[in-house]
Amino acid sequence: MTQTMRQPTLETLGLGTVLDIFKAGRLPADPAGLVDEVFGSGEKRGSLVISGASGIVGAGKTMQLGSRLHPYGVPIVALDLPGAPDGLGAQYPGLVQAFGKEGADAVMGSIIRMSYDGKSLPDELKELRPSFLLEAIPEILDIKKAHYQVFRDSFPDIAIRSVTSGFPSSELGVGIAHPAFPHEINKMWEVVEPEPSAVTQLLWALGLIPVPVSDHWSFVLDVLFCGVTLAGLRYHEASNMPFWKIDKLVRKLVGPNPFRAHDVIGAQGADFLTWSCLHHLSGTYGDVFKPTEELEVRKETGQTWYPPNHFRPLVDWKLGDDEDEVFRTWILGPLFQMSSLLVHESRGHFTNLNAIGELCAQFRKGILAMAREAGPDSVIGTVEAYHTLHPSASENAWHPEVFQEMGTPEWQQLYVNAEHDGEVGVITLSRENYSGDVDAELNRAMDWLKSAGVERVILTGDFHLSTQMIGADVSEFFPAVEEEEEGFRISSSWSRTARRLDEEFKVSVGVLNGKRCLGGMLELLMHCHYLVAVDGAQLGMPEVTLPVVPGMEGCHWPFRKSQKDDWGKVLTLLLSGRPVKASEAVGWLIDYTGSLEETLGMAWTLASGGEGGLSRREFDGGTLTGVPSDAPGLPEADGEMGRAARAAMMDCIQGACGASLPEALELQARHSGAFMTSKACKQGEIGGQYTKTMMV
Repeated sequence: MTQTMRQPTLETLGLGTVLDIFKAGRLPADPAGLVDEVFGSGEKRGSLVISGASGIVGAGKTMQLGSRLHPYGVPIVALDLPGAPDGLGAQYPGLVQAFGKEGADAVMGSIIRMSYDGKSLPDELKELRPSFLLEAIPEILDIKKAHYQVFRDSFPDIAIRSVTSGFPSSELGVGIAHPAFPHEINKMWEVVEPEPSAVTQLLWALGLIPVPVSDHWSFVLDVLFCGVTLAGLRYHEASNMPFWKIDKLVRKLVGPNPFRAHDVIGAQGADFLTWSCLHHLSGTYGDVFKPTEELEVRKETGQTWYPPNHFRPLVDWKLGDDEDEVFRTWILGPLFQMSSLLVHESRGHFTNLNAIGELCAQFRKGILAMAREAGPDSVIGTVEAYHTLHPSASENAWHPEVFQEMGTPEWQQLYVNAEHDGEVGVITLSRENYSGDVDAELNRAMDWLKSAGVERVILTGDFHLSTQMIGADVSEFFPAVEEEEEGFRISSSWSRTARRLDEEFKVSVGVLNGKRCLGGMLELLMHCHYLVAVDGAQLGMPEVTLPVVPGMEGCHWPFRKSQKDDWGKVLTLLLSGRPVKASEAVGWLIDYTGSLEETLGMAWTLASGGEGGLSRREFDGGTLTGVPSDAPGLPEADGEMGRAARAAMMDCIQGACGASLPEALELQARHSGAFMTSKACKQGEIGGQYTKTMMV
C-alpha cells in the first residue's frame, strides 16, 4: 500500500500517484486513447470548436491545442463573428518559431475558419461533427448561456468548457477550463468539473497543466492577480503614488507588475475583466474585493496605466522605513486575507493554489509559501493592521483560523512530496526552480522516508506542475549580491542537502522526465547514485553565462563520478554553458537514456534492486590529480565579464577537485559566495535582476 506525505496533485486529476507510474513503467493516461474518447475514432472523428477564436484567449488556445491535436487528425474549427480582428494571423510568427515554417503551415492548415451571426451555426459545421466546444466569447452571462443552447440544440452530446475569468460553473451550466495568460505559451488551466473528466486528462496527456479548482465566483488566478491590482489601486487612493512606482514596489515585495501587465494585455479588455471579477467577488464577499473608483472609470475608457513618455526615471525616490511598512500592509494585508478565503473554501489542493500564483500571476513565491514564511501571528497581525486602514474589509471573507494549521503536511510540503510502499520511496519536486523552500521541504521528505525505514529512493519531477528543471531560483541570491556570507550559507547548506542523497540511502536514482535539467537542479540530481534521463532531454550548467560559480558542488562532483578521459567533457560543459543532449552524456554525466517507458523501467529496476540494472559508476572522494586547466576548442570568453567568470570557475574547479570530499564542500561554497559579490556577477543577469527588483 502506498503511503504519502500529502496527497499527490496527480490524484486530483484521477491519475494516481507517481509511485504508481514507476511501478507500471508507463504514464497513466494515453493521449491517443483519450483523443478517441473525446473526439471519436476513425471516420467518426469529431472536431474541436473554439468560439471567439479571433480574440486574445481564443486565438492563443487555438494555436496551443491545434498544434497538439494536429498529429491525431482532429479538425480545429475557429468560429467568430464576421469582421472580428484576425487574432489567428497574429499567432503565426510564434508558431513558425516553435515548429518551423513547414510545421506551422501544417497546423494552420488543420484550422478551419468559420463565421456566424451569433444566433445560429453555419450549416457546414455539421459535417465536421463537433465533439468539444471551448467557448471564449465576451464575459456576458446571458450571451454565454444562449451560445451554449445553440450548440446543444444542434449537437446534444457535445462537451463544453468555458474559458471564463469569473463566472462559476453553476451559473454557466457548463464546465470551466480557465487558461492562464499568455494564452499561447502558459500551459496551466484552472478546471471546474464534478469529477476528473477525459477532457481534463487529455489536456494533461497533451503536455498541458490542468489544475482542478472549486466552483466559486472568479478563480484562484484572478483572485490573486486582480487582488494584487486592487491592493495597488487602494494604496494609490491613500497615497497618490503614481502607478509606475507602485508597480516597482509591488515587484520588489511580491513579484508581478500588475499595472504594466494590464497595459501589455491590452488595458481596455484587461481592465474590464479585472473589474468584472472584482465586481462579482465583492457582491459575494464584501468590500475586500470592491473595485475602486479609478477602476470603475478605466474599465470604460481603456486608458493605459503607464502614460507615454512620462518622466519616471527623473523623479524616482525611495520610501522611508515607516512608509515601507505602510505599503507592505496595504499590499500584503488584502492578499493574506484573500488567501484565507481560498483555503477556507477549499478552492484547491494547497500545492496547486500556491503554484498558480507563481506560474500564472508571476509571484516570486506562492501566496501560501509567503504566508508560511511570515508565520501565523505575523499574517494575522498584517491583516488586522490592514483593517485599520480599510475597516470595511474586515466585515467578510476573513478566516484567520486557517493559518493556525500551518504545521500540517499540506502547508509544510507545498513543493516537495514523498511516497513509499515500504521498500522504495519516490520524492517529487513540484517546482522547476530550486529555492530555500524546496531545500527545507526536501530535507523533511528525506527525514520522513528514513523514519519509515526506506533505504531506496527515486528523485524526480512530479509529472504535473513541474515539466522541466531549470536550476536555482536566482532571486534566492539577491541577499548574496551584497553579503558574501549569505552566498556561502546558501551554497553550503544546499550542498549538504544534496549529499544526503549519496550518503543516507542504500540506492538513490535521479530521473529526468522532462525536456531539460539545468544548473542547480542538475547538481542536485547528480548526487544520486544513478542518473537516468528520457531521450532528447537537454542537460546543462549555464552558470558561466549568468555569471555565477556553481554552488551545489558542480565544480567537483561530476569529476569525481567520471573517468579521467571524460574530464575534458565535464570541463567544457562547465566553461561553455552549452547544454548537451542526454544521448551525448551517457557514461560521464548520466547513466542511462531511453524512451519514457524505458527510463521509468530502468529507474524502477535500479531502485527496487531488480535484475538488468546498471553498474554504479565509481566515485572518488579523495584528491583528484590531472584535472585539465583548459578545454581545447572552447571559444574565447565574451568580454571582461566572461573571462572573469571562467577564471573564477576554474579556480573553484582546481581547488575543490584538489581537496578531499569532506574539505571540498566548504571550499567550493566559499568560492561561490565570494564571486556573488564580485563586479562580474553584479554586471550580469543576477546583478541586473537584483538592481531592477530590489533597488527601488
